Amino acid sequence: MLRIVAGKHRGRRLKTPESRDVRPTSARAREAIFDVLAHGRFERRDPPLLKEARVIDLFAGSGAMGFEALSRGAAFVTFVETDPAALSLLRENVAVLGEKARVRLVPRDATRIGRADQAVRLAFIDPPYGRDLCVSALAALHEGSWLEAQAVVVVELGAKEELLPPAGFHVFDERRYGAAKVVFLLYGEAP
Repeated sequence: MLRIVAGKHRGRRLKTPESRDVRPTSARAREAIFDVLAHGRFERRDPPLLKEARVIDLFAGSGAMGFEALSRGAAFVTFVETDPAALSLLRENVAVLGEKARVRLVPRDATRIGRADQAVRLAFIDPPYGRDLCVSALAALHEGSWLEAQAVVVVELGAKEELLPPAGFHVFDERRYGAAKVVFLLYGEAP
């Protein structure tokens, strides 16, 4: 079981897959990631990054990042996941949190998500480590017009993996949390 760290659903439990292929982002790492998103360069952003934001969570797994965003003020989250067990748990977590109206589940390959019906302000990408899927997922977000100008993309990958983002994505921060490295990107013109 995993708990939501802060906001409206603080302390609520999320079910997580038993498979070792799905490794939910730890509470400590989620708290640190959301601190980066709420402070520093984003402290004076108007509107604040999370307030009423549309969010996409690629390779969603348990949905921990997207549900954390909803709990902290996001308006809507699209979860993209192909694993049937993870999709089932996502449905259960949506029901437990009572968030059916603010969530859409998309059972699709995150590297081929197609066109967006509405752009998002924040994206999370957390593919299985070591499979080199991050750049393809970033390209899919760009090609499908999923990202608003100056959208923030948070990519989690193995601590020893490198990320060379495609044109249009600019690294503004990078952190390590145990076996994970988190890279923060800004979409659009260089900051």
